[in-house]
Order: sequence, then C-alpha cells, then structure tokens
Amino acid sequence: MSGSGELATVLRAWRERLTPQTVGLPAGTGPRTSGLRREELAVLAEVSADYIVRLEQGRASAPSAQVCAALARALQLSDSEQDHLFRLAGHATGGGRINRFVPASLRRLVERSGDRPMAVFDAMWDLLLWNRMWAALMGDPTELRPEDRNVLWLHFSRSADCNMHEPETQDAFGVSMTADLRRSLGRYPDDPRLLRLVERLDERSERFRRLWQRHEIAEHDAATKRIDHPTVGPLELDCDILSTDRGDLRIVMYSAAPGSEDDGKLALLAAIGIQEMGVAP
Repeated sequence: MSGSGELATVLRAWRERLTPQTVGLPAGTGPRTSGLRREELAVLAEVSADYIVRLEQGRASAPSAQVCAALARALQLSDSEQDHLFRLAGHATGGGRINRFVPASLRRLVERSGDRPMAVFDAMWDLLLWNRMWAALMGDPTELRPEDRNVLWLHFSRSADCNMHEPETQDAFGVSMTADLRRSLGRYPDDPRLLRLVERLDERSERFRRLWQRHEIAEHDAATKRIDHPTVGPLELDCDILSTDRGDLRIVMYSAAPGSEDDGKLALLAAIGIQEMGVAP
C-alpha cells in the first residue's frame, strides 16, 4: 500500500473508533454510521470537511506538521499512533530535522492546565500547541497562518510582541532569540523549515540580518516579563521555559505569585475567556 493509501486508511480507522460523546460533542439526532462524522472531525481539528474527505480518499497525502498535530489531538492518538501519522505525512525526525512530535501526555498536560497560560514550541520556536489561557493572554494563534506562528517571525516582522516588551528589553529579546535560533541551526543543519525561516527573516528584517551575522550562540532563558494586555491592563509575570529531554521541545508557562494583583488579573482572564476578550494577535 502506498504512503497516501496507508494514511487514508488509518485516518478512517481512527475516526471510526471514536464517538461524539468521547470527544465532548453532542450525539445529535437521526441515523448515523459508527464513529465520528468527517464534519465533526473537521470541527475538532479546525480544518475543512473537504480536506478531511481528500485525506481519507488519498487525494491529499502531505498534511503539514500543524495539521498532523491537530488531527492527533482531535483523534486522541497515542504517542505511537501520532508518530506513525507524522511519518506517513513525511515529517519523520532524524537526519538533522527538528522534532515536531508532541507526546500525548504533554498534550494532556497543556490542555488541562486551564488556569495558567501554557504553550509548546519546537527547537526553532514554532508554536505547536497552546491552551485557552495562552490565547486569551497572547492572542488567538488560529488567526495567524501556520507558517507565521513563530516567535522570531512575529518579533522581527510584525512587532507582535510590542505589548510584551518595553523598548529597552525588545533589543535584548531579539538578541537572545537570534542566538538561540543559531544554536538550533547547528543542531539541525538540514531542516528545510528552519532554513526557510532564516531565509524569510533575512529577507524581511535588517535587524535580524545584523544579529545573525554576529554568530552568537546561546539558549534563550526564562525571565520576568511585563505584558500590557488590552483588557486587564499591565501584568508582570514569571515566564518559565522547560525543555524536554526527548524531542527538544520547549514548554513555556506564565504565572504570578499567588494572591498578587497579577494573579488576580490572570484569574479574570480565565473567567472572561477568549471569546469575550476580542484579543488581537
């Protein structure tokens, strides 16, 4: 069986073993076949129903890493199943390529950490997974193109973090992130997405070009950050960054001292929610 045929087969099998109840959807009315409907999977994975049809018919055989992650989450795949999905889609790790595989256990950790903003990034700072609080604090990532969900791209091309850094700290942040990216390039010199990111940044930002030519190498560290949120106002939060031993993933979480004013503002964000906030990315 071809790779596209195997991908189509396993996606259908994984979809048909689930029910609306197991994924938190209403059962609905009327007759239905076993498992989720394609339309229901499309809603859960935030892709079009037509794309699900094309995947299951073998007419689309190379979903992006972001789509694979969304499908794995929606289909509740195990780590082994998710790894199989990534390989069938052409995203196998090794050979100097960055890992974009988020283990099921880590997905559960992020999704169940509802009271603190948390997200997972790969070694080139592509955003792979986030919880609802992250979107409420930082802006809804789904409003960005998948290829633009990268910390360096947003910093150097759109100044999307201008509400996050005071002028005197923006420069330091850019220096640190550029040195971290060059560190990753040394570890993954043949990753095409990483090479393309460097190329895009070089074309877009003169400041990035200057920093890149300095050839500095360092790991981006945790810090205390000030965020000027459009609704709850300024927050001063601890930003912790954890790295996984396997896969070189970065787990980023924001928090405040219990009982502090900033902690109260985070609680307000959790109560209001992203839908009512109208937060811009």
